[in-house]
Amino acid sequence: MPLPSALPLPAIENLLSGGPDNLFNYLVLGALLFAAGIFAMVSRRNAVGILMGVELILNASGINFVAFARFGGHETGFHGYDGQIFALFIIVLAAAEAAVALALVLAVFQTHRTIEMDRVDELKM
Repeated sequence: MPLPSALPLPAIENLLSGGPDNLFNYLVLGALLFAAGIFAMVSRRNAVGILMGVELILNASGINFVAFARFGGHETGFHGYDGQIFALFIIVLAAAEAAVALALVLAVFQTHRTIEMDRVDELKM
């Protein structure tokens, strides 16, 4: 069903409809990954499960950045590569976060002999 011609952006019809390569599919994938990450962070009790949830959330945001750059980010001067640049920063951030978090998990495990977050009740190492 075509959109009315009174809308100022006639390209919205091309963004939200069409074949398998459209913005809506990428946004749904990003939303599903984000929801899975939130569920993993809320439902897991050990630190590794919580960190996996954080990684899913970061990947969902990376997919959204790349999708928006692919389907309409040509006005920024980066020729549509701004989403990929943000995704690269997200990958670097996720690697640094995983390294620091793994070091913290190992330090907590050496002290408390568990990685269950509700059993760790003191902050001293």
